[in-house]
Amino acid sequence: MGYPSVITIDGLAASGKSTLGELLARRLGYVYFDTGVLYRALTLVALEREIPLDDPEALAAVARAMELSVLPPTVDDGRQYTVLADGKDLTWALRDVAVDRNVSRVAGYPAVRAALRMRQREIGLRGKVVMVGRDIGTVVMPDADYKIFLDAPLHERARRRYAELVGRGAQMPLSVVTEDLERRDVLDERNTLVPSDAIVLRNEGMTPEQEVAQIVDSFEHNLALGATSTRYSESPPPPR
Repeated sequence: MGYPSVITIDGLAASGKSTLGELLARRLGYVYFDTGVLYRALTLVALEREIPLDDPEALAAVARAMELSVLPPTVDDGRQYTVLADGKDLTWALRDVAVDRNVSRVAGYPAVRAALRMRQREIGLRGKVVMVGRDIGTVVMPDADYKIFLDAPLHERARRRYAELVGRGAQMPLSVVTEDLERRDVLDERNTLVPSDAIVLRNEGMTPEQEVAQIVDSFEHNLALGATSTRYSESPPPPR
């Protein structure tokens, strides 16, 4: 038995899911798939086309009709991946403040989630993948080999998101970032469930590299014990 083939990472907004997912996939030589980019792409397209964000059926129709592609980086500009919607590169625009403020609303509609889950599942079933997002371990890939739920307090997540925005040149007070995240937490509540068989990783005060090391240590720990299954339920050992 080797490392788990399908790894899911769920968690709260700005808990560090994307950063951890990318680093862990790179460490293992796996595909990195941030499922949230599909919801962000739909939100951005809806805003650009002036589709009402309170019309779930119209949004779901767009989700079904759009040609969405998530590719390895096609431009060397620091991106984690390239996202195309109907052939248009939306990668950096997906992080616009307007998308941040509306993506939870769009992603909360059952019709929208149903329209995008099939594409997510198809990628996950290929194996050797790290999938990041919401309800990945509970709904999209309930039989994943290894499930992680990232947790961090609001003030820590707001600090991280604020630093990210400042790094991109955005001008927004920390208080507003905190309020936006608090509002997103409320909207995301029903889609941010902790899988019963997930390892909860509270990462306040940890670097992403420490998180990766702790997770890989848990793989090695199970291998050393001669585990007979790729399902993991024990908490990872503390970093060495």
